[in-house]
Amino acid sequence: MKNKYSSPMDRVGLKVGGVPEHFNFPWRLAIEEGLFREQGVSLHWSDMSGGTGQMIKGLQTGSIDVAVVLTEGITRAVLQGLEAKILRVFVASPLCWGIHVPYHSGFTAVNQLEGKTFAISREASGSHLMSYVLGHKAGWKQELNFNVVGDIYGGLWALENNEADAFLWEKYTTNPYVGQKKCRRIGDIVTPWSSFVIAARNEVIQNHPKALEKMCTIVAKKAAEVKKSSRTAEIISWRYNIDLYQVKKWLSQTDWCNVPGNLNARHEDVVSYLLNLGLISSNESNDWSKKLFL
Repeated sequence: MKNKYSSPMDRVGLKVGGVPEHFNFPWRLAIEEGLFREQGVSLHWSDMSGGTGQMIKGLQTGSIDVAVVLTEGITRAVLQGLEAKILRVFVASPLCWGIHVPYHSGFTAVNQLEGKTFAISREASGSHLMSYVLGHKAGWKQELNFNVVGDIYGGLWALENNEADAFLWEKYTTNPYVGQKKCRRIGDIVTPWSSFVIAARNEVIQNHPKALEKMCTIVAKKAAEVKKSSRTAEIISWRYNIDLYQVKKWLSQTDWCNVPGNLNARHEDVVSYLLNLGLISSNESNDWSKKLFL
């Protein structure tokens, strides 16, 4: 039977942005296999190495319609006025951030980083917000200092050239660089919430709700297949240049979200944390559920 959306003229175009990392492997596979196109969605994927800060900017300017974005970053942005909504949790498991320092530095413990300079990809990015979470968890009193570096490569450069004392990034992504002695990892910090959500601009939600629903359903199904496949670890290792053992370890810790869940229950802790850290105001946190979700 011919698909009623088979004509390019009938397809809904969606511009989706996400980090070029292993978490988004299900998106890349679904695109390569033509799964969105089959269901009438013409999906254009943009790799955004600048992370959450770059995606928030993209949603603001309309250069992307949808972002596969860190939970804490998009939550803060929407509560501070970004015209977007969270559609669904994409990665339900927490994210493990590596705490990296210059390879030849004398830093050996996290408590030595109080008052030091942290490299961050952008303001309001995950590397920015998680630095506050780290400071809060460690009980630091001194103000944090930041150097905006653009992306992971800027962060590594900053460490190597004494432009930063520390840099937070997802630890499996940085493993190859740790092995190359471009930096040292002296600890980890795990997010107290789900890693990634799918968010879309309000205008796109209003104009193309069915296309967005199809998109979410397709990628959730593909993620479930990826999780079950015995070939996944080997493919991700090759594609993303991560040691096979590390990929297997990462997969065992990662759960993509395959069904819509109770977003309110998942997000209460996120909002409370942002408020307690002073990253949002009390007024911004009011009616947070209505602001964040459909």
